[in-house]
Amino acid sequence: QGGKVEGGVASLSYISQANDSTTKLLLKLADGLEIETVIIPWNGQRSTLCMSTQVGCRQGCKFCATGRMGRIRNLTTDEILAQMFFAKKICRLEGLPEISNTVFMGMGESADNADNVVKATEILTTRELFQLSAAKVTVSTVGPTPDAFKSFSKAPCVIAWSVHAVNDELRRKLVPTTRYPMAELRQGMIDALLERPTNLRTTMLEVALMKGVNDRLEHADELVEFAKVITDSVPGCKLMVNLIPFNDIGNTEFERPDDEDVVAFQKRLQEQGLYAHVRTTRGDDKTAACGQLSTKRRNATQ
Repeated sequence: QGGKVEGGVASLSYISQANDSTTKLLLKLADGLEIETVIIPWNGQRSTLCMSTQVGCRQGCKFCATGRMGRIRNLTTDEILAQMFFAKKICRLEGLPEISNTVFMGMGESADNADNVVKATEILTTRELFQLSAAKVTVSTVGPTPDAFKSFSKAPCVIAWSVHAVNDELRRKLVPTTRYPMAELRQGMIDALLERPTNLRTTMLEVALMKGVNDRLEHADELVEFAKVITDSVPGCKLMVNLIPFNDIGNTEFERPDDEDVVAFQKRLQEQGLYAHVRTTRGDDKTAACGQLSTKRRNATQ
């Protein structure tokens, strides 16, 4: 492909913009498969790019649209970086704020394509290239194995763990591919953080909240106890919890939690010393919101 991005590594096949300016790009790869990447503008000042690491995903999270596809294949480093190339171009053409940070939270499981993801983070943070700081690159993983976290221990990025539930039984229900107890996975996370410089020990636990499933105060209390083991074990660790209200993916099994329950969950975490942020739902009118990334374009009638 001679190093060519446009028409070589990938081509832009579709753009969809939601009412809040969240912009989804559908990229066609050289073999005809398609992936999605999402530009999320914030207050007209900066944008976050949500990047994909695979076509599909084998982790099968029950509440995620991409999980329904199964894993088709890994993306190459070039295909991962092509998402940033096209996103920066669209930001210029559409007058969207410049991309200041990126999150590997799109299609795919980062740990199942760790080598290419790590290479991509290294290039994204190279001063002569994309010029992002390591603190502005977040790699999210469901933590398929305790060793999965170690794959990113030397990478220039923030490690985020898609936890969703810390109770083993509930975790297996939400993430059916879970093969290890949460305590074992947590130790893998701790070991990886301890290998990192103190200034790169910021980490994030992500929880997709579903009504009546994992949004109760007892789930918040379990999360506090679980997280405290990490902060107590890792000197200099700054841990934040990212609460993500469930987005409808046409799945009747789960519902979006009530706003008051989300606020109560957040408050319970904060009262016990955990920093917790509720992710603002962005782009869900065009299925660009978290968990809704699957490459079926909506019919014009929908």
